Amino acid sequence: MTTGEQGDCTNHAVPGALMPRKLRELLRELRDAGFAELPGRGKGDHAVWRHPLAPGRKLTIDGRPGDDAKPYQERQVRAVIAAAAQATEGE
Repeated sequence: MTTGEQGDCTNHAVPGALMPRKLRELLRELRDAGFAELPGRGKGDHAVWRHPLAPGRKLTIDGRPGDDAKPYQERQVRAVIAAAAQATEGE
């Protein structure tokens, strides 16, 4: 998090956003795109997600749902959702 000129929080991944997104929002996007969490995979705060139609694309998310999402996590989620969408279009 950084402080803007007016003293408000900004999120580098989403221009104009005042607060960082929460991991629960990224997890919701993954679920909505058809991804499923692999049970028993990942230790502690780590969870492994995959899309049933794109099994080669797995994504590990670390953190609790209430944690702020890091910019690299937002980029990874967008990229894996886009890759899964391309894979499902080809079938």
